[in-house]
Amino acid sequence: MKTGTTTVGVITKDAVILAADMKATLGNLSYEQESKKIYKITDRIAITNAGSVGDSLTIIRFLKAKAKVYETENGKPITAKAVTTLLSNILNANRYFPYMAQFIIGGVEPQPVLFEVTPYGDMISRDKFATSGSGTQLAMAILDSEYKSGMSKEQGIELAVRAIDASRKRDIYTGGKSIAVAVITTKGIEELSEKEIEKYLKKKAEPNKQ
Repeated sequence: MKTGTTTVGVITKDAVILAADMKATLGNLSYEQESKKIYKITDRIAITNAGSVGDSLTIIRFLKAKAKVYETENGKPITAKAVTTLLSNILNANRYFPYMAQFIIGGVEPQPVLFEVTPYGDMISRDKFATSGSGTQLAMAILDSEYKSGMSKEQGIELAVRAIDASRKRDIYTGGKSIAVAVITTKGIEELSEKEIEKYLKKKAEPNKQ
């Protein structure tokens, strides 16, 4: 789905990295430079959205509520695959009048997992990386050429930031004040500060090494 934004997910040795730009657009108008596009579903599951903000937030709020109900009723957290399946079912049930949104879901349980869900409910498991939005091709070029199996968390963050930054520089619908990054591990979800992101943006653009 090519709608104004760029989001990516990267699997590393012991984490999932989710990253997104922060620009929100309405047609050809830019109306927000600090738009939130990464949301926490549980302590170890997070989701990115590309597309209609209203549609996305409606679905994300529903998923968060369902995750809480599941944990209360079952005494254990819901899995990323279960959240993704629920999301897929919701979108597929509305495929003739689709929600204009695409999602990437990442989790660690305890192994890193990554899923992509299209507006029509197609559920795709990714074992390396995923990307969505108008800057997909630009981000994919970086991810495809520089991703290394077994890369460290730090390398994954650097790669995700570089992929989003490439889209920010060349896609008019991708941009914003900074880049949002969430790091998912067995310890929980850490959202990097703007200062931490700047550190990665200032690094020289060189391929990641194992």
